[in-house]
Amino acid sequence: MNYRHNFHAGNFADVLKHAVLALVVQALCKKDAPLALIDTHAGIGRYDLWTAAPNKTDEYKEGIGRIWDLAQVPAELSVYLSLVRKMNGQHLRHYPGSPQLMRQLMRPQDRLVLAELHPDDALTLKAQFHGDRQVAVHHMDGWQALKAFLPPKEKRGLALIDPAFEEKGEYERLGKALLKARERWPQGVLMAWHPIKGQDEQQALDDMLRSAEVPGILAVRHLVRTPSDPKLFNGSGLILINPPYKLDEQLSRLLPWLAEKLAQGEGVAAWLDWLAKDV
Repeated sequence: MNYRHNFHAGNFADVLKHAVLALVVQALCKKDAPLALIDTHAGIGRYDLWTAAPNKTDEYKEGIGRIWDLAQVPAELSVYLSLVRKMNGQHLRHYPGSPQLMRQLMRPQDRLVLAELHPDDALTLKAQFHGDRQVAVHHMDGWQALKAFLPPKEKRGLALIDPAFEEKGEYERLGKALLKARERWPQGVLMAWHPIKGQDEQQALDDMLRSAEVPGILAVRHLVRTPSDPKLFNGSGLILINPPYKLDEQLSRLLPWLAEKLAQGEGVAAWLDWLAKDV
């Protein structure tokens, strides 16, 4: 278990993931009923971009660093960027991970459940939310968290699945986990992140989800360059099951702008694909 998100915080994949996450949570909060927000691979929640790990890769400079202080941005980015700016002064130093983003967006009636396997990161996360009665932090495997915490008592909410993709077979594991989670929590919103290096594994994941005949599966894809070299991190994707109403319309407006601003080479693209529509 070598992966630490510290090295990648605020990169182009985080911008896509967290921008969509903010839109999903905002949509869920439109109804008064309480929500359960579950993050299976939570990280440390808040990142100091000036420390050694982020500065070793400088990935954030090609992600949030390109857009955080722009005067004109799409309306779909406004809340997400406001939360990033709230953490910073004149200079970009701090970046909110998904736990912090969800904590800032949730209401008094909502509950946040965080799972993190890395022991040091779990301790950091527990210290960060110490005394917060709306947040529970568990030192545990994220895949096990899906089994342990679904379905939640609130019935409404979101499960975010953001694995490290360190091992072979992770795309297949993700697809199976999504389908199993949907069985356990049919009305919940499921959101899963994955990298794009080559395209074969992504296609296999799509084929698995299409063949399952589960309604309401939306794929979001973003390439910062042509995926001609599978050794490179060429883009990222999201799979959403039960996405909020009109999220696809919001993303249709947002994705072209993000593709332009975060480009790193030829072949830039961003698109939506309904793997299965509602029946």
